[in-house]
Amino acid sequence: MAAAAAAAVGGPQAPQPELPAPGLALDKAATAAHLKAALSRPDNRAGAEELQALLERVLSAERPLAAAADGEEAAAAGSGGGPGAAEEEALEWCKCLLAGGGGYEEFCAAVRAYDPAALCGLVWTANFVAYRCRTCGISPCMSLCAECFHQGDHTGHDFNMFRSQAGGACDCGDSNVMRESGFCRRHQIKSSSNIPCVPKDLLMMSEFVLPRFIFCLIQYLREGYNEPAADVPSEKDLNKVLQLLEPQISFLEDLTKMGGAMRSVLTQVLTNQQNYKDLTSGLGENACAKKSHEKYLIALKSSGLTYPEDKLVYGIQEPSAGTSTLAVQGFAGATGTLGQLDSSDEEDQDGSQGLGKRKRVKLSSSTKDQSIMDVLKHKSFLEELLFWTIKYEFPQKMVTFLLNMLPDQEYKVAFTKTFVQHYAFIMKTLKKSHESDTMSNRIVHISVQLFSNEELARQVTEECQLLDIMVTVLLYMMESCLIKSELQDEENSLHVVVNCGEALLKNNTYWPLVSDFINILSHQSVAKRFLEDHGLLVTWMNFVSFFQGMNLNKRELNEHVEFESQTYYAAFAAELEACAQPMWGLLSHCKVRETQEYTRNVVRYCLEALQDWFDAINFVDEPAPNQVTFHLPLHRYYAMFLSKAVKCQELDLDSVLPDQEMLMKLMIHPLQIQASLAEIHSNMWVRNGLQIKGQAMTYVQSHFCNSMIDPDIYLLQVCASRLDPDYFISSVFERFKVVDLLTMASQHQNTVLDAEHERSMLEGALTFLVILLSLRLHLGMSDDEILRAEMVAQLCMNDRTHSSLLDLIPENPNPKSGIIPGSYSFESVLSAVADFKAPVFEPGGSMQQGMYTPKAEVWDQEFDPVMVILRTVYRRDVQSAMDRYTAFLKQSGKFPGNPWPPYKKRTPLHPSYKGLMRLLHCKTLHIVLFTLLYKILMDHQNLSEHVLCMVLYLIELGLENSADEESDEEASLCGPERCHDSWFPGSNLVSNMRHFINYVRVRVPETAPEVKRESPASTSSDSLGSLQNSGTAQVFSLVAERRKKFQEIINRSSSEAANQVVRPKTSSKWSAPGSAPQLTTAILEIKESILSLLIKLHHKLSGKQNSYYPPWLDDIEILIQPEIPKYSHGDGITAVERILLKAALQSRMNKRIIEEICRKVTPPVPPKKITAAEKKTLDKEERRQKARERQQKLLAEFASRQKSFMETAMDVDSPENDIPMEITTAEPQVSEAVYDCVICGQSGPSSEDRPTGLVVLLQASSVLGQCRDNIEPKTLPITEEEQIYPWDTCAAVHDVRLSLLQRYFKDSSCLLAVSIGWEGGVYVQTCGHTLHIDCHKSYMESLRNDQVLQGFSVDKGEFTCPLCRQFANSVLPCYPGSNVENNLWQRPSNKSIQDLIKEVEELQGQPGAFPVSIISETNLSKEMESVMKDIKNTTQKKYRDYSKNPGSPDNDFLFMYSVARTNLELELIHRGGNLCSGGASTAGKRSCLNQLFHVLALHMRLYSIDSEYNPWRKLTQLEEMNSQLGNEEQQLEVPILYHDVTSLLLVQILMMPQPLRKDHFTCIVKVLFTLLYTQALTALSVKCSEEDRSAWKHTGALKKNTCDAEKSYKVLLSFVISELSKGKLYHEEGTQECTMVSPISWSPESMEKYLQDFCLPFLRITSLLQHHLFGEDLPSCQEEEEFSVLSSCLGLLPTFYQTDHPFISASCLEWSVPALEIISQWCSEINTFTETHAEQGKALLIQESRWKLPHLLQLPENYNTIFQYYHRKTCSVCTKVPKDPAVCLVCGTFVCLKGLCCKQQSYCECVLHSQNCGAGTGIFLLINASVIIIIRGHRFCLWGSVYLDAHGEEDRDLRRGKPLYICKERYKVLEQQWISHTFDHINKRWGPHYNGL
Repeated sequence: MAAAAAAAVGGPQAPQPELPAPGLALDKAATAAHLKAALSRPDNRAGAEELQALLERVLSAERPLAAAADGEEAAAAGSGGGPGAAEEEALEWCKCLLAGGGGYEEFCAAVRAYDPAALCGLVWTANFVAYRCRTCGISPCMSLCAECFHQGDHTGHDFNMFRSQAGGACDCGDSNVMRESGFCRRHQIKSSSNIPCVPKDLLMMSEFVLPRFIFCLIQYLREGYNEPAADVPSEKDLNKVLQLLEPQISFLEDLTKMGGAMRSVLTQVLTNQQNYKDLTSGLGENACAKKSHEKYLIALKSSGLTYPEDKLVYGIQEPSAGTSTLAVQGFAGATGTLGQLDSSDEEDQDGSQGLGKRKRVKLSSSTKDQSIMDVLKHKSFLEELLFWTIKYEFPQKMVTFLLNMLPDQEYKVAFTKTFVQHYAFIMKTLKKSHESDTMSNRIVHISVQLFSNEELARQVTEECQLLDIMVTVLLYMMESCLIKSELQDEENSLHVVVNCGEALLKNNTYWPLVSDFINILSHQSVAKRFLEDHGLLVTWMNFVSFFQGMNLNKRELNEHVEFESQTYYAAFAAELEACAQPMWGLLSHCKVRETQEYTRNVVRYCLEALQDWFDAINFVDEPAPNQVTFHLPLHRYYAMFLSKAVKCQELDLDSVLPDQEMLMKLMIHPLQIQASLAEIHSNMWVRNGLQIKGQAMTYVQSHFCNSMIDPDIYLLQVCASRLDPDYFISSVFERFKVVDLLTMASQHQNTVLDAEHERSMLEGALTFLVILLSLRLHLGMSDDEILRAEMVAQLCMNDRTHSSLLDLIPENPNPKSGIIPGSYSFESVLSAVADFKAPVFEPGGSMQQGMYTPKAEVWDQEFDPVMVILRTVYRRDVQSAMDRYTAFLKQSGKFPGNPWPPYKKRTPLHPSYKGLMRLLHCKTLHIVLFTLLYKILMDHQNLSEHVLCMVLYLIELGLENSADEESDEEASLCGPERCHDSWFPGSNLVSNMRHFINYVRVRVPETAPEVKRESPASTSSDSLGSLQNSGTAQVFSLVAERRKKFQEIINRSSSEAANQVVRPKTSSKWSAPGSAPQLTTAILEIKESILSLLIKLHHKLSGKQNSYYPPWLDDIEILIQPEIPKYSHGDGITAVERILLKAALQSRMNKRIIEEICRKVTPPVPPKKITAAEKKTLDKEERRQKARERQQKLLAEFASRQKSFMETAMDVDSPENDIPMEITTAEPQVSEAVYDCVICGQSGPSSEDRPTGLVVLLQASSVLGQCRDNIEPKTLPITEEEQIYPWDTCAAVHDVRLSLLQRYFKDSSCLLAVSIGWEGGVYVQTCGHTLHIDCHKSYMESLRNDQVLQGFSVDKGEFTCPLCRQFANSVLPCYPGSNVENNLWQRPSNKSIQDLIKEVEELQGQPGAFPVSIISETNLSKEMESVMKDIKNTTQKKYRDYSKNPGSPDNDFLFMYSVARTNLELELIHRGGNLCSGGASTAGKRSCLNQLFHVLALHMRLYSIDSEYNPWRKLTQLEEMNSQLGNEEQQLEVPILYHDVTSLLLVQILMMPQPLRKDHFTCIVKVLFTLLYTQALTALSVKCSEEDRSAWKHTGALKKNTCDAEKSYKVLLSFVISELSKGKLYHEEGTQECTMVSPISWSPESMEKYLQDFCLPFLRITSLLQHHLFGEDLPSCQEEEEFSVLSSCLGLLPTFYQTDHPFISASCLEWSVPALEIISQWCSEINTFTETHAEQGKALLIQESRWKLPHLLQLPENYNTIFQYYHRKTCSVCTKVPKDPAVCLVCGTFVCLKGLCCKQQSYCECVLHSQNCGAGTGIFLLINASVIIIIRGHRFCLWGSVYLDAHGEEDRDLRRGKPLYICKERYKVLEQQWISHTFDHINKRWGPHYNGL
């Protein structure tokens, strides 16, 4: 094949070397060197041809792909067998040729030296951790790699770390995107100047080789692409091709990393058109090239693209390097219209949304020239490479290569243009793609790098019609999923909307394109072009109108909707992303006066689009009932541009407003949404399912509100300010369907609303009016005021964390607008309105976060209920704000009762909107207010306090915003002709307030009480006549009023446009079904004015007659300074007083009339007539109220009981307030302990047949094993050098000791000489509650049947204490008999120590001297056995079996007394490691040690120690010396001095019959203390130097015969030294001596201290034991006297001991046998051993007994140091970087959480580690989440984080990426819980982990 390929190269052939055999690198190098030389000659044609021929052969595209196409014949192809070999060969050749004969590595290094690295340009893929600094960024998309970030200086900047979603590139060094001050050290130097010029010959070969190489790559891509079958693209095939090409693309990627010099060569190659034309035209005679060219054409065609014939194109447009062929207009017509687009490959994806019936609409429009969509012409390698990249759906490798080239400026421009040229094609591929998410991310990965750069974006916009392309492509994309709109007029509607159920919207497929569009609109120069281009604006409005009215909701009236569609979220997301964000982007450029023209353009085309929309949906004047859409983007564009125009551009509002008729249409749909919100909250839409509530909530939610509800309300405010107020007000009440309710009559008929909804709809309507009239967001507030108001509203609802505040405050949604949350204004406003509450910690409480809470003056002056109502997503938040307000007023003493929402002064209105206030001064509103006041006063049904509150609010608003003071005279001038239906004379509220209304004619149902009452009056006709004249008000119909006004407005505008004479009434169609009830007219006598109604209301509210007295009569001052603090907070009474005062202030007439009304003694309010039905409901209400109060009372009582219980029982950390429990009854004379069973509630003693037990939790613990001997806790390693080695832990030291003993001594004796349980010891703790064991069994049964309980496993015996719900897993039987031993045991006896020793020995010898004989199987003994089994099963086998011969009884023996040891040692640690604090420990009162001792003793007595080797004998008797000699061949017993004295103590005590006598206990302690003291002396002797030893030996010997020689440590020490000198213990020291000797010189004081410290641990444990066994209190003391206090408490100190001279530890000794003889006996054992093993003998003598308290590892201050080291660290087991790395906080081990890579026998690594490190308890820090996770046995829980940000907040999963700092208090709490084993009790949310962590 190779030969054929060579032959195919035409032309004169150079003398050609034989093709070297593959693999001979030498030949390759030689050939390359030869060619390089040939090419360097001036005339290099021959060399060039030779190289061409060689490349043609090496890079022949046929060979590898034949192999790729059919894998079976792979072996046939290529030289090395298999498809890979040929490619590798080709790559080797290329590398050799590039290097021109030298080594490739050296070549790379040489090229790198010429790299002018001004830019970083590092490209990363998804999940990479990068940084973003807002302080340094110019573009908000700026990002930095970790290295550049840490090398730059960003202290005090607003930065955060983030996990890349789509991939990105580092912008360091690019001054277009970020400020130079933020560059890192590497990229600060503009280094291009001092880099030498690249020598020509270095890269000469590259220029020849690379074009062929890239062409070869393109041929591969062409060959490999098979057009997917009609249905599914064969992703498999594509991936196969890509895998084959992996090495080639990687090779290119490596080239780009060589730096600038190589990049510029690549740029030349990629953009050179001549090269491309020569190689790819397919004109040569090379068959292979022809074939690949054909495949390329097919691929183009199948993508729906045309390839213009060459000659034609060249005729039109000269092929210059820069331009692209987008401008080719010639073919626009030829390719058919848009209508046929995509018809081939679009299946119907409607899915099951029930939208199948709706046909998709295709638009056949010629909106834009076709060339944008359909013409592609490639003229360089770069263009075709991008084409294939898209075709193969953006493979990651290709993307990375293309992006890696971006630091080359020339390439950047060329690539951007190419990208734009392919934009339409990208959209088509994206739509078809099955992996659209991945593809979207890759597209944005590229485009964000290109379009964030303003200079580049501007250039492309000018040269390549970027804006046209983008808008057209978006339009095209959406046109594929349009359906007919059903809004308004279903049959005849011409409007089309997007179908939100389509995948395109549901999956956000449009996201990348929209995001690019938003990105380029953020650049001023680009946005200006957009705003100036009328054609573009028209197209864009066309695009926006596709979203107008989408996702229409129709109210279900009969039955619940079957399928709740969740498409609504897609609709909201689409409006926000595709419409609102571009709008905000454009608005950010319309900030100054000079941009007025832009606003005019947008408004003009917006109005045109709206007009078209109204026409298309056939809209006349009434909205269709029972349907609502939340999506009106056109309205919102219009509103926001209006707002900007007035606020920033000083435009005259009227110049951009349409005529009245258009305004009336504009207000209809936004008003419909407001009314629907009220309906949804009144549960009128329940049959539509939950999703409709979801829509109502999303509409006001913080991310959407300022693109949705705010513009809607603003638009309504604009309409209200320009339309007739009466028309507007009546429209509102009609929309809210409460017109019929607004009647004076006590009964009415509502045709459109059920009675149960009336009240909430009326509240809705009034609340809406209040919001409309008092909201100033767009009517004059400055940005800072808005921010402040938003913040106050959020803080008033609840205290907030900093991050939730940032999230809840609606920012200007377009992030490029410059108002970035977290900017300085945010912080400064926050500090002005709120106080920071630092996080508090209750042990056992939940972890608090740092919160912000409103300052007092904010509650006092700025709390704004209107803003709160507007911003609440959940209605309960409004209540929450009011509750907090109430609490504030109570606390500060401003108001004791239940306050009403305060009235807040508003920012002044912008002059353009003054008209809005006319709403408050129109008769329609006054009539409504009057009617409602009257109805409330007369107690008509369906009115609430809320209604009254809103009515008063509106009146107050009217008084605050009244027109300029009307003179009182003027009012009297106006004649009756101005009377409006004889209700009110004028339209000013101030004067209308005092206007008396005498009679009102109402239409009422015939059944109404009014009808009967009026009948006598109406008989005499003249009386009726007289009524008529005295100004009876007529029936007032809001609807009629609105119709009239509407007609007027229409007629006014119809005089301008003659054709619209009268609009047809369309509303008749929708009148309520069913006949209206018979209405008749009645006349009511009213005789009230608003003022008189208010005064009567005051009486009614206060419940007293004549309660209102005008305040100014007493204090005239009030009228002068009206702002009185007393009125600012209060309830309805206060509000009424405030209003009356304001009314009096506004006019003298009002003041006079108020005084008059008050003078008349008011008649009592008529008693309410209550019908039976009403009475029933009232009773019901009352009963409910009472029940509620009762319930509250009970709950409160229960809570307080629970609280007091919690305080006594649960609080682990407060020793004071604990009351002793029944177990430790204080009176010693009680003969038997009495227990309460918490299940059956009976009390009684524990008996053999019915034993009682303590609720206990058994858990294995390795906390003790973590003690170390140094004070400083270890720190967590954060560099490779730091490592933590466990050999200095307590557990390790004890292990070493045991194995050392086992090497030299008899196994059974070794197992008595030490304790185990430092690791995996069993810790027993109780909540102190007791229960009958049979009750417990039935309780467990019921738990087993109750499936609901999760979180613990009943099968494993787990349960929660029935009383206090503490977690437990076993029951410890209580031993019958008294706890506190009887007096007779307590009495000190006068027996000598020798007698006691004998008694002890005899007692130990007796078999089970228990009152219970073991043989008789009682319930008690069964339970004891079962609990022993539980204790054994609590820990793993490896922590129980230390014996060499498995299963030996010695093992169990050792295990049992070690359980006692573990519990004592842990209690000591809980007390802080010493007993200085004395007996006031809670642990003592809730301890179960006593019961545990009984269980252990019972089982220990089953085993007997070999009688010939009972350590007791060795301690108390002198032996004949010869006994040792006989048994030489046996292993030795452990010498008594090597024994652990504390273990001996436990063995001795547990071997005694229980209950133990006090004097026996003291006897055992005294004997053991002599041994301990001797051990201390031997250890001391080994520690000191030879000279010291001889000196001491000498001084001690002198005193040997003094009287108290046995109590002088000097004598004893000298004796020990002389005894041990007989053996070899002190020998062989020559060399090691210097290492072991402590250089300190021993003084008598330091020796005494050493001896005391050596003995203290034993004394502490013994005292604890005595405390538990005999119930004696521990004395408290200073640390320095701990030894003497404990020893006297234990009875070691003789009572007559004098305290005046310094205390000497030796004085505690009491020898039962002559001291020197027994010491001599003990020392001789050691001498025997050291004959052979001197080293080990010495090591065993020095026992380290001074362990410090256990600690978790210390963590660094800043979380980043942990994160940077661990998140990239490789796991030592699987050597991969874990996806979820974690680190153990106990020992610092690095583990893979959930990693399958490190799984062993179905256990994942964390679970495994928790078993090995903590015997089932693991504490892990999850690196990527900053959270701590606790594993306890088979359960786990998330504990929380110990790292908080500057605002005291956790950042779980590092979502915010702000710097985190250690919270010491939290870490202390964690450590405390670990040490006290209370994870199970304190953390509540446990779940099973199934070994998968």
